[in-house]
Amino acid sequence: MNVLLIGSGGREHALAWAISASPLLDKLYCGPGNAGIADLAELVALTGADHKAVVEFARRHDIGFVIIGPEAPLVSGLGDTLTAAGIKHFGPSKAASQLEGSKGFTKDLCRDLGIPTGAYGRFSQASAARAYLARQPLPIVVKADGLAAGKGVVIAQTMAEAEAALDACFSGAFGQAGSEVVIEEFLDGEEASFFALSDGNHVLALATAQDHKRVGNGDTGPNTGGMGAYSPAPVMTPRMIERTMTEIIQPTIAGMAARGMPFKGVLFAGLMITAKGPQLIEYNVRFGDPETQVLMMRLKSDLLTALLATADGALATFDLRWLDDCALTVVMAGRGYPGTPEKGTEIRGLEAAGAVDGVEIFHAGTRRDGARILADGGRVLNVTARGKTVMEAQARAYAAIAKIDWPGGFCRSDIGWRAIARDASRASV
Repeated sequence: MNVLLIGSGGREHALAWAISASPLLDKLYCGPGNAGIADLAELVALTGADHKAVVEFARRHDIGFVIIGPEAPLVSGLGDTLTAAGIKHFGPSKAASQLEGSKGFTKDLCRDLGIPTGAYGRFSQASAARAYLARQPLPIVVKADGLAAGKGVVIAQTMAEAEAALDACFSGAFGQAGSEVVIEEFLDGEEASFFALSDGNHVLALATAQDHKRVGNGDTGPNTGGMGAYSPAPVMTPRMIERTMTEIIQPTIAGMAARGMPFKGVLFAGLMITAKGPQLIEYNVRFGDPETQVLMMRLKSDLLTALLATADGALATFDLRWLDDCALTVVMAGRGYPGTPEKGTEIRGLEAAGAVDGVEIFHAGTRRDGARILADGGRVLNVTARGKTVMEAQARAYAAIAKIDWPGGFCRSDIGWRAIARDASRASV
């Protein structure tokens, strides 16, 4: 089978790495890809934004399966275009992708189905939003309703910060994504990432993960797309997984099917584990980044078979096997991120870093210039390691980072700190 993977980030490199091991694969294409994916797939000048070009390429190259990595093509309806063209694909429809494309849609769904989540208000007028905001306790969360490349969410500690976030949305800072705003209750607890495959009716839980959103050590500084992650998430006990499936995931899948927009793909729930149990922060309709990198390092089963079973509606009798090992990934970003990162700086030492035992390096924002690898984005590399414990995986990842010569980049030095602290606490009891 010829497969086309859409995307260019670390998530797509990790997916390509896993897919390339499948006995079902004849040839893997990736559009547009990056310097790391080029070692696994033939790169093509495609993006998910040009639906017609994707269909034409798929027909011309006998593509049996298209895997859509990022959220923007899904929200814009690439899946519907492929369905209309008779091309099998992995990823939800435009209607089902509203779970990520509209935060207000998801909050309304949770309200209607009784899914645990924070209290909220949804507004298209600044005056009404400010009036609601004035009555809320702090801290408070202000979100642009639509896709804003990870920059449309503010956890405001003061009323001035909250009002500034509202002003940014309604003044057009996030384009159409900020034309509607969701103001929601701040949830106190420990965050976790939960993933499940759904074929529209049946649901298969995947492994759990936790990521680090803040740019600085100790989870300080501004939010980012993710500075690192590890799997499994210790806070996601078997009981918490069961509650998440029963109280959040399964009602969502059933509710979407009942509304005539069945969800087929991977559902990524951002959770807050509170004193009351799991509560939904937000949904994403694609694999997470950088969580995918650690999930793929632990997956024993054939990923391509699992994605095909999802697309074919065959998850009822399907299962996946996972390594007992832990996995951890550290994001190396260009200096200036999450603001304007430096681009074009050369990265050396990747071969030596990748030779460290248990380490895989997934490229995110890179490009090749002859024999050189150059930074070409905000989050640039995902240095990923497996180990018997989170501490061992962390040690391997940072040993690899020490071999990378990249003055134009930086990373956090404490990825996995929460899990390691929990392990140390248990060991001292």
